Amino acid sequence: MASEIPMQPAPDSTVAAVVAPPERADEIFLEGPRSRFAEFCTLLRVMRDFLRGYRALHFVGPCVTVFGSARIKPDDPHYELALKMGAAITRLGFTVMTGGGPGIMEAANRGAKEVGGRSVGCNIELPFEQVYSSKYPTCISIVVFGCIIFSFARRC
Repeated sequence: MASEIPMQPAPDSTVAAVVAPPERADEIFLEGPRSRFAEFCTLLRVMRDFLRGYRALHFVGPCVTVFGSARIKPDDPHYELALKMGAAITRLGFTVMTGGGPGIMEAANRGAKEVGGRSVGCNIELPFEQVYSSKYPTCISIVVFGCIIFSFARRC
């Protein structure tokens, strides 16, 4: 007779889903089956992020999204190119939208700002990566990755 693997009971993440810090959201989500209340709390977090994105970006206008490395330093030729590109995008009448971090994103937003244009940073909250730069007049910080991608795609 085959030995049976003992079944572990599903962890009680109902309380964790409500009071856990955002950094643990992925861990809690991947723990396994959860209660309906815990799933409802996750739904509310996602809805909150969508609402933040809609409200912050409502009056931004047409955008061009600039993706790029956060590890590029200001003395790099690509930084200078992104700076010029941000200014050119603004001169065409668009808002520059980036991930809100340093490097290429900072350069594009800085270029837009230097010529009097609009720039927006949409930062994703990650436990070990970039921290949003306070240099942006409009910056939203989002926890759920899908919401930030939707915000980029919706406005551009």
